Amino acid sequence: MFIDQVKIQVKAGSGGKGCQSFYRDKYNRRGTADGGSGGKGADIIIRSDRNLRTLLDFHYKRNFLGPAGGHGSGNNRKGKDAPAVVIKVPLGTTVKDIKAGCILRDLQEDQQEVVVVYGGGGGSGNKHNKPVTVGHPGEVRELLLDLKVIADVGVIGFPNAGKSTLISSISNAHPKIAAYPFTTKSPALGVVKFCGGSFVIADIPGLIRGSSEGRGLGDKFLRHVERTKILLHLIDMAGVDARDPIDDYRVINQELKNYSLEVYKKPKIMVANKMDLESAQDNLTRFKQEIKRKKVYSISALERQGLEELIEAIGKKLSSDANLRELASQR
Repeated sequence: MFIDQVKIQVKAGSGGKGCQSFYRDKYNRRGTADGGSGGKGADIIIRSDRNLRTLLDFHYKRNFLGPAGGHGSGNNRKGKDAPAVVIKVPLGTTVKDIKAGCILRDLQEDQQEVVVVYGGGGGSGNKHNKPVTVGHPGEVRELLLDLKVIADVGVIGFPNAGKSTLISSISNAHPKIAAYPFTTKSPALGVVKFCGGSFVIADIPGLIRGSSEGRGLGDKFLRHVERTKILLHLIDMAGVDARDPIDDYRVINQELKNYSLEVYKKPKIMVANKMDLESAQDNLTRFKQEIKRKKVYSISALERQGLEELIEAIGKKLSSDANLRELASQR
């Protein structure tokens, strides 16, 4: 089960109680105040971990409570501070405060962390002739954890266009593959290695007309292309499901535009899939005349045809975009 959004409640630990104590001996009958202060309650920290892929664990546990600090004791002994509680989440998780409506941290790198609630301070002991107090309560917050996968390349297209077959053919990912639409129910990540290095590619569940408005859970799927650097637009050029490739291209582009102009303007690589089937070549000729794209990569993901050229093109595109960003940062 892929869970990419969940609400949790976190409560930091309360501070320990201060101690009221007096030291007495035969020379000091009245006693000297020596009660120690209480320890600090536990903070709660949210930390990103590259080994996690989903928020599934939070589907079963949504309340997190930090331990309280230790109580003070006699002989000026301070209570022990409670250790912080660390909650691990996948890379790409945004931590939001629901009540305040603000983002506390966007965790995009491994081992990034944010303290979401602070533990209460310990109560005062009477060692300085102060009134004894109890510990302060820890902070409480209701949080929204919002996961958007982080990948270099996002593969978009209609259901049954061959996205999962392509991912499994060029990467180490093994998504479910079947000859019916909506086989993929959640984004799948894979690493593609080539002579110039490697990149992460994401198989985004199929989009349809109305996806930007939530039809077919499209708005939930589109969220996961927001962090990708480029989009690989895969089209069933053979029209296996009696769809027109030109119409498919226009519908997906319009849905991207309706969802977000930022996503719509991302660099794209156009790929014509299922070129091993009849009518694919005729459709490709018509497609190029109508769409007037400079470059359309022809492949058959099932037969593993044209994949090397496509991988090389993706690698070059990612490298050129990285170089442009580096030059812009130096200006």
